[in-house]
Amino acid sequence: MCRNIKKLRHPAGPPTDEELRDAALQFVRKISGYRVPSSANERAFEKAVNDISCASRRMFDNLQVGSVVRST
Repeated sequence: MCRNIKKLRHPAGPPTDEELRDAALQFVRKISGYRVPSSANERAFEKAVNDISCASRRMFDNLQVGSVVRST
């Protein structure tokens, strides 16, 4: 799909909210075909970015790293 999406799982800890939002924005841009959506599509575009950011945060918060379970 997109070869330049970078891995966000770091040995030092989970990604920042900014890193997650940037990755979500890149993903939505790629699949929608819009770099910047029209005003008619802006709300749907931003909702998708927010939903993907939140889902990504939940995933990272629940990943098991070694024998440690990260849970909030």
